[in-house]
Amino acid sequence: MIWALHGAVGSSADWRDFAQKVSTSHGEVRRIDLWRFLDCCPMSLEKFGDTLAEEISRVDPEPVLLGYSMGGRLALHALLARPHFWKAAIIVSAHTGLKSELERAARRKKDAEWSALTLRSDWGDFLDQWNSQSVLSGVTMPDRSSLRDRRASIARSFIDWSLGDQQNLSSRLQDIECPVLWLTGERDEKFTAVAHSAVSQLQHGEHEVIADCGHRVHWEKLDEFSDHCQLFLSKHLKLST
Repeated sequence: MIWALHGAVGSSADWRDFAQKVSTSHGEVRRIDLWRFLDCCPMSLEKFGDTLAEEISRVDPEPVLLGYSMGGRLALHALLARPHFWKAAIIVSAHTGLKSELERAARRKKDAEWSALTLRSDWGDFLDQWNSQSVLSGVTMPDRSSLRDRRASIARSFIDWSLGDQQNLSSRLQDIECPVLWLTGERDEKFTAVAHSAVSQLQHGEHEVIADCGHRVHWEKLDEFSDHCQLFLSKHLKLST
């Protein structure tokens, strides 16, 4: 099966269109609600990686992991928690970690501000501010009004899963044994550079850049995104349906 992890201020429904496009020969797409991991109590990135790997190992002996942006960072932690377990992975527009403590401190401060906005501001105003970030430009997003009821967990994610609290994973990527496809958009220069560096550290890494596309790859260019994923899976795997 393909286990799909959504991004920040996202939901499992974000993978619905992709799930419909992927051939059943590549396995069922299981869309994970990441907020449930934070509904109860805090959870670090490392703890999430261990927890997700343990959960999936109980039900799927041949899992493929797919993660976008924040979900891609979480996916990397799950891959590193059990490097021998996964059959393949697809990482989309994700960061491997900041290099300096100064950068991490600045990011923690910014994410603390986002966390406070999530809890205290009008939900519509918060979404407008979130979507106005230049890195997220280029596509109109699905309605996020239903996430208002999950705002406590979303706010916690800005703290527990902040890029500022993440170790730089670059030196550990060589431990991942499965094939990894890393996808970025051509206009997303920052994350394309991250991906280029990351793939050079992987044992079996491939980087594809989707033309005329920004950070939100699977919304802007769903057909191209799906085609790249299916080609990668066809090349490396034979999954049961």
